[in-house]
Amino acid sequence: MPRTFLKGLALTLLLGFALSASVRSAEPTITLHAKNVPLTTVLQQIATRMQVRLVAPPGLFALVTVHWDNVPCSRALQELARQCRFTYAVAQGQLRLTLVPAIPPVANTTTPVNRPNERATYGVVSASPKDKSGGCYYPMQEKEEDEFRRPAGEFNTESYAHQEENPFLAAQTNPLSTFSIDVDTASYANVRRMLALGQKPPKGAVRLEELINYFNYDYPDPEGGVPFSVTTESAACPWAPKHTLLSIGVQGMRVPNKQLPPRNLVFLIDVSGSMQPANKLPLLKQSLMALLQTLDARDRVSIVVYAGSSGLVLQPTSGARKDAIRESLARLEAGGSTNGASGLELAYKTAQATFQKNGINRVILCTDGDFNVGTTSQSDLVQLIEEKRKSGVFLSVLGFGMGNYKDSTMELLADKGNGNYAYIDSLNEARKVLVEQGGGTLMTIAKDVKLQIEFNPAKVGGYRLLGYENRMLRSEDFNNDKKDAGEIGAGQSVTALYELIPPGEPIPDSKVDALKYQKPAATSGGGEIATVKVRYKAPDGDVSKLLEFPVSQAAVAFEKASTNLRFSTSVASFGMLLRESAYKGDTTYAQVLQWAESARGDDREGYRAEFVKLVQNAASLASGR
Repeated sequence: MPRTFLKGLALTLLLGFALSASVRSAEPTITLHAKNVPLTTVLQQIATRMQVRLVAPPGLFALVTVHWDNVPCSRALQELARQCRFTYAVAQGQLRLTLVPAIPPVANTTTPVNRPNERATYGVVSASPKDKSGGCYYPMQEKEEDEFRRPAGEFNTESYAHQEENPFLAAQTNPLSTFSIDVDTASYANVRRMLALGQKPPKGAVRLEELINYFNYDYPDPEGGVPFSVTTESAACPWAPKHTLLSIGVQGMRVPNKQLPPRNLVFLIDVSGSMQPANKLPLLKQSLMALLQTLDARDRVSIVVYAGSSGLVLQPTSGARKDAIRESLARLEAGGSTNGASGLELAYKTAQATFQKNGINRVILCTDGDFNVGTTSQSDLVQLIEEKRKSGVFLSVLGFGMGNYKDSTMELLADKGNGNYAYIDSLNEARKVLVEQGGGTLMTIAKDVKLQIEFNPAKVGGYRLLGYENRMLRSEDFNNDKKDAGEIGAGQSVTALYELIPPGEPIPDSKVDALKYQKPAATSGGGEIATVKVRYKAPDGDVSKLLEFPVSQAAVAFEKASTNLRFSTSVASFGMLLRESAYKGDTTYAQVLQWAESARGDDREGYRAEFVKLVQNAASLASGR
């Protein structure tokens, strides 16, 4: 055989191997170390690396632990699919997942797919909740598994309250805008969960105020012995050039966790059959164990469970006895129907029996909200909670899971229980709510907090409050101390945004003819555009106090506004796009991204960076990529 032919053959083979290696090296890789996080969160990271859109079925429930260092995305997908029992296909810019039908039923337990000692340098570690290493598991009953196999439209019974957006109002005829504050954050975490699954959130799930108030803002601390400060700012409106924005920021006094008063906590835990999936009871137990790390001997913890009936599984126990509390949590198993009312009765009774004067007395309800036996109507549950809050025991609600999630019920219960409402979609969110921001979640610094803004018609032709639709109050409610309103916790901030129309400009939604006998707007108030009034009560008080803050700042260009205003505006615009709001103007996701990225500020926790990724996911979903 000629030597030149052999040389040519060798060169061809070398070039072939080099080309093959080049193709392999071009494959995207992922580096990720995470413990006990939702499977969909990891899959979204892979999809982002592959520059495709994740499309996952609603029934894909799992918690996973991954340890990847520069692992090819295809290899990571193969491991996840094998361990967590799904198939996948990558085509037309999508990573589309399908559940494997034959998932063996497991009743009242969780079963490991592999043993923890099978850890590799890449891949997933699978374990039951008893193993500290985390896991990938599907705790389901056979009935629930059958439901998850159906098309999404046939089994998804999630419930969200319908809300009509606040309209524009004329300042001449409606000078007062009155509402209750809202420190809930559940809507943001729930929307994040849906977008991670490649699902468009229903409009009722998107509450602008909860999206905005998910984030901390750099407002000044209060002074002069009041529990919170109020900061106002005005800037041009980026989606309506002739309009301006008015930002009102309320900052609660900050209290370090070590300085919190003694805590009397009753965990009211739903252990009904609907709580079996991994993103419900297993995640719930891990979340409460994270909270335990912040407790000490001054604190008392009790555990009440409810399904078809209720029971006290942990008597009031010192926070120093963490092992006893952990053991009680670890023994919890799910099964049966859901009688929430009987559990609430017992939880309040337990909290009242160990009431801490000058301390934190709180029932923490952990559930998917699917009450189906006993007292199930919202009105009856509300009446029960309104009566119990008079004892000084407040109610916080933590929501878990999906498919049968009852958002509308849980938001209402927390509101009427003088507490707050959060949605837990991951262990990281649990740490944020219960550990990092535990003071705000548990310690109330002011209750029945109401805001009333009086607009000067000489400076403001019309206005619209962005969000807070289910927190609106009548003008006369502001001075009525019997009217319930929202609470604010230690270190929490509340932001309200108004879109203002200058005098002489047309007011959208205005369907009333000009009034014949009304006098033109007076010029009183000088340069003031509005006055912000705040009423609040001490946590154990019955008589409100009044604060007033005149607003006279001239609107600056949007680009020159503070990071607080620009970032909150980007979040509000994001919510309006998700809701397909009639007031979104010509805003695009690209603009929202630009505003958010330029206003990250001191993002030590990374929550604003996460928001940027969330907007990118929503933009991909909207474009069909």
